[in-house]
Amino acid sequence: MSDSNTTEFTNPSSFILLGIPGLEAVHVWISIPFCTMYTIAVLGNFTILFIVKMEPNLHAPMYYFLCMLAITDLVLYTSTMPKILAIFWFNSREINFSACLTQMYFIHCFSVMESGILVAMALDRYVAICHPLRHSTILTNPVVVKIGLAMVLRSNMVILPYPFLVRQWPYCTTNLIPNPYCVHIAVAKLACADTHVSSYYGLFVTFCVIGLDGIFITVSYTQILRAIFSLPTKDARLKTFETCGSHLCVIFAFYIPRLFISLMYRFARNVPLHFHVLIANVYLFMPPMLNPIIYGVRTKQIRDRLLRLFTHKGA
Repeated sequence: MSDSNTTEFTNPSSFILLGIPGLEAVHVWISIPFCTMYTIAVLGNFTILFIVKMEPNLHAPMYYFLCMLAITDLVLYTSTMPKILAIFWFNSREINFSACLTQMYFIHCFSVMESGILVAMALDRYVAICHPLRHSTILTNPVVVKIGLAMVLRSNMVILPYPFLVRQWPYCTTNLIPNPYCVHIAVAKLACADTHVSSYYGLFVTFCVIGLDGIFITVSYTQILRAIFSLPTKDARLKTFETCGSHLCVIFAFYIPRLFISLMYRFARNVPLHFHVLIANVYLFMPPMLNPIIYGVRTKQIRDRLLRLFTHKGA
């Protein structure tokens, strides 16, 4: 592969994923928290799906959206983590060009999909708190299905240009990607062509899709907080606010790391590359691991069903 790393090529047959550049000697040790996150995410999200399926009381829009979030997180992990662990454990760094584009598509598509699902969950909380008497008539099962399909369609349409843009470029000098997985910006940097169109489109996705989602969530919670503070008693306000607690924690887990990474890339130019890569991995993999934990701990219905499940097994 040494020759292909230095010669010019229009369509590379493969890329080389470097894992965490500069920390190759400790890849095996770095794999321990990655493997732990993977295990927790898979077990946690499958547990959420199982509990919602088995508990009739949880057959409601909020939990249907939660199941969509769990499926999204499982796909995001499954499309990336096996290859990452193969790099850390077996130094299996080569990835086929088409496989790289497929992985890139899944990462970006399901990240946008997760953002959309958080918007749908904010809509559910808004209707439940601001229009409680109409909640069951507004968010019916067919409406929930249509919202889910809209999120899937939106994410696929928005991200579809990524692999087409990447595939048309000529590549030269190197096929080394300083990441443990393929993402759009990392592959674009390897192209020996004008990639401004791709860069501008990436900014469009970030600000006009993810950004608009954040604005919609903010507006929804502004209305929710107004409704909560208009309640007559403190107990009623606290009880109503607690129904939003899990969703707010998941929102913070998704958006705050993204904001931190954006600021770091813009202002912390002297930060070592391996630190940038590690933080990017935390952003990508921490929310799918935390989501089932947050909902499992904070949502009484899920917590009680989980306790009954283990109590019956123990008996």
